[in-house]
Amino acid sequence: MNLRWLSSRNKYSQGDATCRLSRVKQIFVCRSRMQIVDLKIAFMGDSMKRTAVILAKLGLAILSVAIGAGAQTSGQPAPAQTTTPGAPAAPTAKRPPQAKTQPEFDAWKAADANKADPAALEKATNDFATKFPDSELRVLLFKNAMRAYQAANNSDKTEAMGRKVLGLDPDDPEALVVVAEVLAERTRDTDIDRDQRFAEAATMAQKATQTIDTDISVPAGTPQDKIDAYKGGLRAQAFSIGGAIEYKKDDFAAAQESLQKSIDAYPSDPDPVVVLRLALALDKQQKYPEALKLANRAVEMTQDNTPIGTPARHERDRLQQLTGGAARAQPQTPPKN
Repeated sequence: MNLRWLSSRNKYSQGDATCRLSRVKQIFVCRSRMQIVDLKIAFMGDSMKRTAVILAKLGLAILSVAIGAGAQTSGQPAPAQTTTPGAPAAPTAKRPPQAKTQPEFDAWKAADANKADPAALEKATNDFATKFPDSELRVLLFKNAMRAYQAANNSDKTEAMGRKVLGLDPDDPEALVVVAEVLAERTRDTDIDRDQRFAEAATMAQKATQTIDTDISVPAGTPQDKIDAYKGGLRAQAFSIGGAIEYKKDDFAAAQESLQKSIDAYPSDPDPVVVLRLALALDKQQKYPEALKLANRAVEMTQDNTPIGTPARHERDRLQQLTGGAARAQPQTPPKN
């Protein structure tokens, strides 16, 4: 995109269009009637906070049960899982992390009490890891520190804590998704190592889709709906990352497929960023009626004058002009294409 600086108000000129750079999410909003809204959507901001909220809420529901079970059953064999005759065998879940001693467990609780302060939690986690270098509970603390920094939009620390988790458990799907998200968000077209960073992020996201069923610690008694929701949220984000990378690389057909998989993985609460990006991927392929349906859905999911709501409305208006009218009323979740 050839842009010319117009003023100190973050406005640029491109042909007959005027584009405004939103500092909140690095989105170029182009006001040309017949020009595709060029979204330079960063993963950080609303999308990353959404990921943090969903995964933390669902993940903590599981891990809180896991650590409690681990503290009470440390040293005891895991209960046998019952299966229905003739039913396919479920993937083997990992045993929840367990404390070996009461002092270790007490130290974990004291460190984990700092969750409201990411920096304090990081320090407490490092201190705990130094004092208990072989503790299984280290991964829980580093994961909570990762989540805390993610919620605070501190990408450097989020990635650092995520890599700490992966250093202890290379297959952890949540850490894989979070680090992949940061890598994809922070990679620019002008980066010398752009392709390598995109490749690493895509590999991590793909690996997460493969380890979700095998590398989540789920103790006996965890409600199945919590497990399913957590896995669905992880899958949705993993596919979203892949779709975003493909979109940035101008592979719009592959982006369409990945973004649709993201929506299908967590249909009860699709991400409006994913819905809008899917509309744009369809638009880029000149599939205007289908794109309009998704753009309308993105509008329904957002408020005007917001980082996603504003470009969603511009994209809807553009597609309405191209198709000659509004799309039909949409169902609760975006349709498959």
